[in-house]
Amino acid sequence: MNKCRIRIKMCGVTQLDDALVAVEAGVDALGFIFHPKSPRYVQPESARLIIEQLPPFVDTVGVFVDRELADVQEIVRFCGLNYAQLHGRESPEYCEQLRLAAAPCQIIKALRVSKQLLAENVAPYHAHVRGFLLDTYQKGQEGGTGTCFDWSLIPLLRLQREFMLAGGLDISNVRAAIEQVHPYGLDVNSGVEISPGRKDHQRLLAFIQEVRKLEARVLE
Repeated sequence: MNKCRIRIKMCGVTQLDDALVAVEAGVDALGFIFHPKSPRYVQPESARLIIEQLPPFVDTVGVFVDRELADVQEIVRFCGLNYAQLHGRESPEYCEQLRLAAAPCQIIKALRVSKQLLAENVAPYHAHVRGFLLDTYQKGQEGGTGTCFDWSLIPLLRLQREFMLAGGLDISNVRAAIEQVHPYGLDVNSGVEISPGRKDHQRLLAFIQEVRKLEARVLE
């Protein structure tokens, strides 16, 4: 396992109290989903109000799916986002255009991992994104499946950027995820929810405590 602090991102934020509890507990980044078809969709105006009330040094991430570049750029600037996480079929060229247009916002490309996703499919993105988010492939769904994928496929992608591991993470499997995958970061969402967009604070705290406990053992 890499001897470094594991970053934690909580995605699907729709409520201020959930965001503040997460930050207080030590979450590094908060994700806001701007995909209208998602049950965790948040209006840019609501996201901005939440973000304005966050303490400093907390990263904010906007999640987008095949949106027009100008729309993403506008939301990034309106909300003051640090990262744009792209979950659709955005090309490497789109990523580069957005990186330049929305600077200093950085680009994360989500990859839906399956046996059909090959290293040569991923390679063109390396020069244009800051990192990757690895999620579960499910036909007709851009993310948020709430299920894990086959982690043994990750080395086959030959990633040259750090990655966040997503897909059905919760207190029951986070230890295995850390020990088997050694990710730079973890993206948790449905695994700490009462209902879509509403977090269970006890489950969230338990998840974070488990990650930090495992971290402490490695860093000793």
